[in-house]
Amino acid sequence: MNASRRRRFASLALLIAAIIWGGSFPLLKDAVDAANPFTVVAVRFTIAALVLAAGCIPRLKRATRAGVLRGAVIGAMLIVPQCLQTIGIADTTPGKNAFLTTIYVVGVPFVYWLIDRSRPDRYNIIAALLLIAGVGLVSLTEAFTISWGDSLTLLSGVFFSAHIVAIAKLGRDQDPFVLTISQFVTCAVFGWVFALVSGGLREGFAPVIEAGWPILYLALLCTALGLLMQMIGQKYTHPSSASIIMGLEAVFGALFSALFGYEVLTLRMLLGFAVIFAAVLISELKPWKRREAAEAGCELGPQR
Repeated sequence: MNASRRRRFASLALLIAAIIWGGSFPLLKDAVDAANPFTVVAVRFTIAALVLAAGCIPRLKRATRAGVLRGAVIGAMLIVPQCLQTIGIADTTPGKNAFLTTIYVVGVPFVYWLIDRSRPDRYNIIAALLLIAGVGLVSLTEAFTISWGDSLTLLSGVFFSAHIVAIAKLGRDQDPFVLTISQFVTCAVFGWVFALVSGGLREGFAPVIEAGWPILYLALLCTALGLLMQMIGQKYTHPSSASIIMGLEAVFGALFSALFGYEVLTLRMLLGFAVIFAAVLISELKPWKRREAAEAGCELGPQR
């Protein structure tokens, strides 16, 4: 498969992930309403790890120490935003949770700045200012306060930026299946520890069983398939290009949330969503010739 075809395949994989993740926000809300957030995280990653490992036994036999360790580090970078997002959705709506999480798209260039000393350009700065305005429209109350759930969701977006950069840095030349399984196992272990410390295990598994198919969707589609598509897609896509495609999860999240009656979309919220999405577009849709020239130089890694 040539480089051009690989990039198209990678973009399709990331789009599939965005659609799956968009559909997960209303179901995540249902799951958290029924069970402890940390237990939800632990169960979804445990199921996802077991299912994916069962289908990749030959790959696991050939797994390298570097692949397993790098996957564990990526998993450690993922568990924080996953927990913050899961806790946050209990105190906000699925649509707001979806859009506020996508600040990671605008955040990726700034995280790269810290690592590679590649200064964000004027488009990134404009996008960041627009993002602040959009977040204000979506989240600020008349008293200029922000809810606890929205605050945690915003913080999760910051850590998701770091997770995307970690995949780009550590995933190079590694088997994406091994990386994903190692990542899931790490998240599952941390999830069970957090559930134990928070008292979630005292509730038993009745709340998880009560949540039913939303948990299965989160584990099998959102986690196992969605994150695998992300790992495969990012392997052949510049992280900033990947983030713009994955940022579409916010659009799908708000759409599914409204369609299934989880969201009452006010004019102010719609305007805020539009401003946030405009920030995402400005951050990523820079002069195309410059972007294409950068991506032609390398399949993965910072090209600014």
